[in-house]
Amino acid sequence: MNIGFVGVGKMGLPMARNLVEAGHAVTAFDLASAAVAAAVENGAAAADSAAAASAGADVVITMLPAGGHVRDVYGPSDGIIETVSPGTLLIDCSTIDVASARAVAAAARQSGLDMLDAPVSGGVSGAEAGTLTFMVGGEAAAFESARPILAAMGKTIVHAGASGNGQVAKICNNMILGVSIIAVSEAFTLGQKLGLDAKTLFDISSNASGSCWTMVNHAPVPGIVETAASNRDFKPGFATAMMLKDLRLAQQAAESVAAATPMGAQAAALYTLFSNAGNDDLDYTAIIKMIAGE
Repeated sequence: MNIGFVGVGKMGLPMARNLVEAGHAVTAFDLASAAVAAAVENGAAAADSAAAASAGADVVITMLPAGGHVRDVYGPSDGIIETVSPGTLLIDCSTIDVASARAVAAAARQSGLDMLDAPVSGGVSGAEAGTLTFMVGGEAAAFESARPILAAMGKTIVHAGASGNGQVAKICNNMILGVSIIAVSEAFTLGQKLGLDAKTLFDISSNASGSCWTMVNHAPVPGIVETAASNRDFKPGFATAMMLKDLRLAQQAAESVAAATPMGAQAAALYTLFSNAGNDDLDYTAIIKMIAGE
């Protein structure tokens, strides 16, 4: 298939490369010329605009920072929606606010186009390995059409329901992640201050009622989980800045439907403090440093 890919940064580049390796013809665009050059080095063709990348494509995939960027790229007068041919499938893999996802999908429908919101989980390492999880909102038929494309970039592909529900799933999932790593960090800090060895606590809790995905896979204390960021000075797999973005999106969504999320709100507040202290580029699990008073 001919695939237009808009946004080939840290996440988009390995995703585009995996599509090329799966045999697809990928045309890439990014505002950063170095990102486009890297995509070309990985087998993609270069385009000088989002519209040029999308023209003649069977599928267009976008991976952009925020809802405003997605709205701008898809519309209004010279965006992707007006550029592509009838029958082109649009897939936005950005993590954005639910309202923007639903508004852009509605605009696509008015033009007779199918659009999916398909945010991902798995970070840069998952993008590089092709093991991302896709949480997909949109029509069931469009989801089935997209499945082979998404399978070239990910391992788990889940239809979450109507347009926008992929974003709902993503922000709810990451709110759980943010809250749970804070709880894990507090428990390990408390245990160590009381004289309990961190590995001993891990061996107990990982096989008891305190076990959770965050601790088992991303233990914030070094020397416990080999692949955890804590073993590489918190070089990010999933950066603090990205965690804070998702927690804020969750709070924005909660306010829009008057949902009470006190733990999510506290997690957002703590990550705001951690971010403001200059830690945006550390892994999200590095918040244990603030909790431990380091």
